[in-house]
Amino acid sequence: MKQMIKLEEAAFFAMSILAFAQLDLAWWWYLLLLFTPDLSMLGYMAGPRLGALLYNLVHHRALAVLVYVSGVYLSYPSLMLAGIILFGHSSLDRAFGYGLKYADSFQNTNLGKIGPSAS
Repeated sequence: MKQMIKLEEAAFFAMSILAFAQLDLAWWWYLLLLFTPDLSMLGYMAGPRLGALLYNLVHHRALAVLVYVSGVYLSYPSLMLAGIILFGHSSLDRAFGYGLKYADSFQNTNLGKIGPSAS
């Protein structure tokens, strides 16, 4: 089952690349911005509860879809790009096994433990 989820997430990531291709932007924008959602990890400097909340908000695909649809509705390509980046990044994270975080620690995710404590 875990492999099936990873394949599904990889397909979602590919879909974000296809959506990006519809924008009239240079490819380097996608590469430059792809990991910017990980800046949300800075919330962990204020503790695991706030860190998890901020990380999960930024990595929630419903937010990504809302941002993208807002960009389409408002004809605002920057919002569309932000939504695509959020969606693609979150999908890539999940394809590698990094899920949404529980408030007790960064390593405890909805997809299981990550890091050295995972074994």
